[in-house]
Amino acid sequence: MSVPTPESKIFACKQSQHLAEAIAKAYGQPLGNVITSTYSDGEFQPSFEESVRGSRVFIIGSTHPNSDHLMEMLLMLDAAKRASARHITAVLPYFGWARQDRKDKPRVPIAAKLVAKMLETAGATRIITMDLHADQIQGFFEKPVDHLFASTIFLPYLKSLNLDNLTIASPDMGGSKRAYAYSKALESDVVICYKQREKANVISHMELIGDVNGKNVVLVDDMVDTAGTLTKAADLMMERGALSVRAICTHPILSGNAFEKLENSKLEELIVTDSIPQTTSHPKLRVLTCANLFADVMLRVNENRSISSKFLM
Repeated sequence: MSVPTPESKIFACKQSQHLAEAIAKAYGQPLGNVITSTYSDGEFQPSFEESVRGSRVFIIGSTHPNSDHLMEMLLMLDAAKRASARHITAVLPYFGWARQDRKDKPRVPIAAKLVAKMLETAGATRIITMDLHADQIQGFFEKPVDHLFASTIFLPYLKSLNLDNLTIASPDMGGSKRAYAYSKALESDVVICYKQREKANVISHMELIGDVNGKNVVLVDDMVDTAGTLTKAADLMMERGALSVRAICTHPILSGNAFEKLENSKLEELIVTDSIPQTTSHPKLRVLTCANLFADVMLRVNENRSISSKFLM
């Protein structure tokens, strides 16, 4: 006997409203109605203004700091659980706090693990996310995780540029696996930057492993925060004879003076997704939407169909 497909409903956290609207449109149904009440001290309470009993609920929201974004997702998951939703999927285009995925020194938290447990405790029965900072974060969850790759978005764009002598670059040793995957898909060479940090977001030294002379270079990373690593790497590669340097980064955090660094760098183009909403535009910044990717995967999940075709690497 076939299992009937439950009714699906899509809701948005406030910080991802625009992306959620695009996802819902691509999915083929409107966003559900959520009203958020706010107290004078900043406490807030989301409320579903329609029944979700027996439904598959998708709650869309990136959990980038500040912590209100994570708290809103947790409250909405809890509300859906207490309203008797049958399945509750947390759709996290950007999984925040992911850089704290291990103890790199004594007496520090593993925040990524903590966030995973909070999402499950709040009521998530499934997680859909994209380009985690470290693949092993999936193991922090006891629920199914659909870990999508932005390569399905970036590769067609890179191929459309028709760049000669293309070389893929990783801005650090940790991203070498990602860079090799892109180079395999594009049949190109790979170079790697080796960097040393004084502290978080501050680079003391950077060296280049590989030859970029006469090459069009594309740096590949999962996120761009202050843009210090990318811009320093781009300037180094141009000094070493590169014809051009572009960067693709899935999650555009772009905090601090990131736009100033981008403006003053030799980086030709920074290509990102809309996993994190941007309020500032820049001529070097190109935003590619991930709405169609998430909508397609959500539809396949609801209909219990395979999503393996969405994993290009």
